[in-house]
Amino acid sequence: MDYKKYIEINPKILLGKPVIKGTRIPAELILRKLAEGYSFEELKEAYPGLTKETLKAILLYASEVLSHEEVVSA
Repeated sequence: MDYKKYIEINPKILLGKPVIKGTRIPAELILRKLAEGYSFEELKEAYPGLTKETLKAILLYASEVLSHEEVVSA
């Protein structure tokens, strides 16, 4: 899956935060809601344009970002 089909990073939209393409819904918001225990059905109700493909793309994007994180041990 190519998350870039679903996630957009544009400096003119929310100061360049990753958002669901065509919206102003930040990927971070959806991740936070999932972490708080919201189900896909609850998210879909709150954000009707959200699809399972979009949700997978957000998770893939997050894992991609984390895979490039540098860990510094003390």
